Amino acid sequence: MSDILATLPLSAIRIFEAAARLKSFTKAADELGVSQAAVSWQVKALEQRLDQLLFTRLPREVLLTPAGERLSRAATEAMAILRMALSDLIDTGEGVLSITTVQSLGAQWLAPRLGGFQVAHAKLAVRLETSSRVVDLQRESVDLALRGGWGQWPGLESHFLAPSIQTALCTPTFLARIGGLATPADLVDAPRIGSAAEWATWFDAAGVAPCDTRVAPRLMADAQALEVASALAEQGVALGSPIFYAQDIAQGRLVAPFDVVAQYGGGYWITYPAERRRVRKIAAFRDWILAQATGDPLIARYRHLGGA
Repeated sequence: MSDILATLPLSAIRIFEAAARLKSFTKAADELGVSQAAVSWQVKALEQRLDQLLFTRLPREVLLTPAGERLSRAATEAMAILRMALSDLIDTGEGVLSITTVQSLGAQWLAPRLGGFQVAHAKLAVRLETSSRVVDLQRESVDLALRGGWGQWPGLESHFLAPSIQTALCTPTFLARIGGLATPADLVDAPRIGSAAEWATWFDAAGVAPCDTRVAPRLMADAQALEVASALAEQGVALGSPIFYAQDIAQGRLVAPFDVVAQYGGGYWITYPAERRRVRKIAAFRDWILAQATGDPLIARYRHLGGA
């Protein structure tokens, strides 16, 4: 069977991809540095070769037809992969390293350490995005992720960093205000922050019977960092990682009333597309962050609770 790509000019595919992504022939022309007429002509030639319309032309815009939608998805993915491959081939160890991670890990553990990496790699800027969204590292323009889970994501190479653990945390002032806590069971009736399911896991680790944990937490957020921030504002007792909040605990801003640490499955990992393992900026950050994790005494202490 003949290769259909051999019969199509790749310039037409590139122009189609830009026009489909921008939903405008004029914007595509501006991006590619050609005339609007050239974009229109190339798209029309492609439609004639495929014998079907790819766009519906309206007075002030163009809309993709079902056939255009299908080709657009494939073209966008192919161009993204091609751009990434070309970028890797000309990688000089300079430029921008883009990282996505969850808020608690990024703000509490990574950010205070990043200065050391940037001093060692002065020509490499770091762009850090904290979000609960799982970024598609094989399609989006992000180099690597620090994410929670079991480290098994198709097409990605992963290295264990830290266990996913939490303990009860509050301020010394709040603890004194409620008269202290003698046993973990006393937390059942205390103002608590976080999801009922996570508290149930902690109570189970503390040996508190499930029937005794019927009182629901008063506040729940979508990120550990926000819940611990509420605890720092003396709104109650929150669950947080003793690894991430080690500095707050050491400096007395937070206290852990009980030496009970619960495991929440898997751990935190550095992960990136397997085919990009030798890209210099990714390899440099991987080696650096793994050394940081190895040198963290609390990670060493609780490592057995992780998914490594």
